[in-house]
Amino acid sequence: MNDHIQPDGSDSFEHDHGALGDAEYAEFMELAAVEGFDVEDVEGAIEAAGHGPLPVLAVVGRPNVGKSTLVNRIIGRREAVVEDKPGVTRDRVTYEAEWAGRRFKLVDTGGWEQDVLGIDASVAAQAEYAIEAADAVVFVVDAKVGATDTDEAVVRLLRKAGKPVVLAANKVDGLSGEADASALWSLGLGEPHPVSALHGRGTGDMLDAVLEALPEAPEQTFGTAVGGPRRIALIGRPNVGKSSLLNKVAGEDRVVVNEIAGTTRDPVDELIELGGVTWKFVDTAGIRKRVHLQQGADYYASLRTAAAVEKAEVAVILIDASESISVQDQRIVTMAVDAGRAIVLAFNKWDTLDEERRYYLERDIETELAQVAWAPRVNVSARTGRHMEKLVPAIETALAGWETRVPTGRLNAFLGELVSAHPHPVRGGKQPRILFGTQAGTKPPRFVLFASGFIEAGYRRFIERRLREEFAFEGTPIHISVRVREKRGKKK
Repeated sequence: MNDHIQPDGSDSFEHDHGALGDAEYAEFMELAAVEGFDVEDVEGAIEAAGHGPLPVLAVVGRPNVGKSTLVNRIIGRREAVVEDKPGVTRDRVTYEAEWAGRRFKLVDTGGWEQDVLGIDASVAAQAEYAIEAADAVVFVVDAKVGATDTDEAVVRLLRKAGKPVVLAANKVDGLSGEADASALWSLGLGEPHPVSALHGRGTGDMLDAVLEALPEAPEQTFGTAVGGPRRIALIGRPNVGKSSLLNKVAGEDRVVVNEIAGTTRDPVDELIELGGVTWKFVDTAGIRKRVHLQQGADYYASLRTAAAVEKAEVAVILIDASESISVQDQRIVTMAVDAGRAIVLAFNKWDTLDEERRYYLERDIETELAQVAWAPRVNVSARTGRHMEKLVPAIETALAGWETRVPTGRLNAFLGELVSAHPHPVRGGKQPRILFGTQAGTKPPRFVLFASGFIEAGYRRFIERRLREEFAFEGTPIHISVRVREKRGKKK
């Protein structure tokens, strides 16, 4: 895939070399050749690691048209839950997929719960949330049933959004179903692509159309305008105090606060000036009040949070310090890490804790949030405003780490010293070595290391820890990929 880091004003981004400029790239490739690496392999590794955010494809449609089955077909494994009834929800709604060498993110909107306002409202809501985060949409229609009033409602929503749409006429299992698919031209979305998600028929042609609709890389919604506000996603499980925190930061009541979880209906973008700098905060508490079934509410909250995180630079994850760290807290943290965003942990209601609770919470944090031990942490009270002044410095620290770029020469000097002082353990009579490396991208930092043999996961984690210590990668995930040198003479 030829998507790369988006420009940020530096010349090094004008080339297809990840974050490397021409001179640095030429020097690096010369080093790779000396070490016996194939030039094409090295270029491919830099390109793969240097990609920017992946394009997002949303799969939408009314219940029971085969959305989750199609998602499973696209990602090549049975991961999205499939059941022959509406209302099947999942924790995970985003997957990574690949077709014809191009990678993209896939948002499955199969999970939903019918609410009291009826099926049309439910489908419109699920489609709205997914389309918000998408660069293109696959609209799935049951070709056997034909276009329904609900399908027409989704079509109106798609037209309003203005996103590229690929129409999938599902459940076409043979030539006899082609006529049913042709009837869907009436929707006005262009050519219907007859597919059978269950058997795989026609999905290749449909995915070819998807690649034409998807951009090479999505338009960045952050960091593009000089002096533009940095975008902060305020995320956390329901009723953890996100709206209260936003009001306290803003210095006025801009968002409705209620003890009932799910008061916030839609994400609220707020431009707030702090310390002379304007920030754009997004309150993602959003669960529609009309969704009365809790499973459906959780699903909508998860989908909206994923959409907000995809558009943000920094995720401020709010956690209720008065309660144990929950599985839901951990899932939200994982969502932000997987999205590659800078991260700040904010523990709310800190003023309500006694010494004993603080002791056990610290132990809880060490064990349950070990994967983000590198994230800046602030202990705040959205109710009283305690330590709110520490929030912006923590965000700035995370952003600085997220954008840090280590020159290749300095990185290799560091790697040389590290390997000499702490060599990889001997395995099977062999001792693999890190030969050299480069940082292929930023936002978040992405490294490609080239080695003489397989590097174990434990040693990779050791390298990541030392990179953080040496180059101050605080508040950001780090992606490290390793390319192993093929045996000399193996390639003809």
